[in-house]
Amino acid sequence: MKFFDMQHPFYRPMWRRVVITVLCFAWAIFEFATANPFFGILFGAIAVFCAHQFFIAFDPKDPD
Repeated sequence: MKFFDMQHPFYRPMWRRVVITVLCFAWAIFEFATANPFFGILFGAIAVFCAHQFFIAFDPKDPD
């Protein structure tokens, strides 16, 4: 069992993956706009990680 299981069946619908990634990017932009670079970088890194895991490395097939 991994701590961050990005291959979990919960993430199978495309809309969930898109919403999570867009929210992280939006929150990073909000943090930069309010002069909080630490949290902007943090949420930006989370957004990049989600984008990679959800759209490049994601395998939507059942883990049988």
